[in-house]
Amino acid sequence: MIRSFVSLILFASLARPQAADLLISGRYLVAMDPARRVLEDAAVAVRGGRIAAIGPRAEIEKRFPAARRIHRPNALIAPGLINTHTHAPMSLFRGIADDVNLQVWLEKYIFPAEAKNLNAEFVRWGTRLACLEMLLTGTTTFTDMYYFEEVLGEVAREAGMRAVLGETIIGFPVPDAKTPAEGLARTEAFIRRFKDDPLVTPAVGPHALYTNSDQTLKACRALANKYSVPLLIHLAETKREVEETRAKRGASPVKVLESLGVLSGRTLGAHGIWLDDDDLAILKRRGVGLAHCPSSNMKLASGVAKVDKILNLGIAMGLGPDGPAGSNNDFNLFEEMDLAGKLQKITTGDPRALPATRILEMATITGARALGMEREIGSLEPGKRADIIAVSLDGANAVPLYNVYSQMVYALKGSDVTDVVVNGRLIVENRKPLTLDPTAIRRKAEEYGARVRASLGQRR
Repeated sequence: MIRSFVSLILFASLARPQAADLLISGRYLVAMDPARRVLEDAAVAVRGGRIAAIGPRAEIEKRFPAARRIHRPNALIAPGLINTHTHAPMSLFRGIADDVNLQVWLEKYIFPAEAKNLNAEFVRWGTRLACLEMLLTGTTTFTDMYYFEEVLGEVAREAGMRAVLGETIIGFPVPDAKTPAEGLARTEAFIRRFKDDPLVTPAVGPHALYTNSDQTLKACRALANKYSVPLLIHLAETKREVEETRAKRGASPVKVLESLGVLSGRTLGAHGIWLDDDDLAILKRRGVGLAHCPSSNMKLASGVAKVDKILNLGIAMGLGPDGPAGSNNDFNLFEEMDLAGKLQKITTGDPRALPATRILEMATITGARALGMEREIGSLEPGKRADIIAVSLDGANAVPLYNVYSQMVYALKGSDVTDVVVNGRLIVENRKPLTLDPTAIRRKAEEYGARVRASLGQRR
């Protein structure tokens, strides 16, 4: 009798209307929860920056009277997309050098352009441009490795985006640090400033094994573990990198990093193309996440990651566009989803490789797991952060619709995104950015483009 009475009280409390800050609804809701539910005519109630409930629209509207409502009767409501690897300020180097290999791109173009142009304000405006593009194409979380990351943190807050930001540490002088020791000191100050920020997760970003000393790499791991933050590193991106490491050190980059203790903690490796079975066993044992960048890998002819094999082993691999300055010229994760699937199919000779459901997982919940953030983001579940997008189904490319996952991955485009919510805050509404000024950003981007061209002796 007592148990029944308690159950009745609990039911009554759950049924009682509860005020919400925002209610967003649409034709379909793609939850990406463990059951991979797709709900029709459904809604998400948001309160205090988190998801209060999802379910049939009529039920959610009754239970959660909202201060603000966004109803898109012909749209998909989905988790915001998660970019697991990029270099946001490099938006201002977009197209500076194309159709060259990675070493030429870095040594002949990027490093000289950075040396002559890069400062905190360049990073500020480049990040604003990147955030504008990412938001308008449905990305709500981005993972960055670059310089002046405290400025990226400020811009992420300004834009209202979620960000995992790794201050780059590298073995030669760069614009924000003349030595690795100075870079480590800057990184620690950056971590302390943003450690408990609701949007920004600070990280340690040693560029790569081949650009840092063993001592520096060990110090990076110690710093990341001291503050329980991620370590981000480029890993096995090119065949040349792996061959040179084996020739010099008698082991693969993964094995060298493992021997140094660098993988002993929360880690995300970018690219992960040239990994053998022993490498994958180490990564799985250490719980290392990976970021797959299909556009970049194709454009630089770096190779093809064994994505299906990696995922089948239980290693979390997300998606990223890399930097928009030769390795890729945009930040569009819809494009990365499409290419990821097609690249696996053509290289394996199996059209069943990397199906659409798994690709959307990479862009959402699996990407969150690669970052160690799956309890907070990556799916639409009560209690998680309210990072949500609405994707229009009004375009000619959106009909007919037989399978929601297939449509998201192979048919819909970043330009179909209409609304973006991050941490419960509406920051794009009906394709209009609410936190960033597109006109001012475009004007500044043109100014910086002219400066960069002049610094390299280029003409338009």
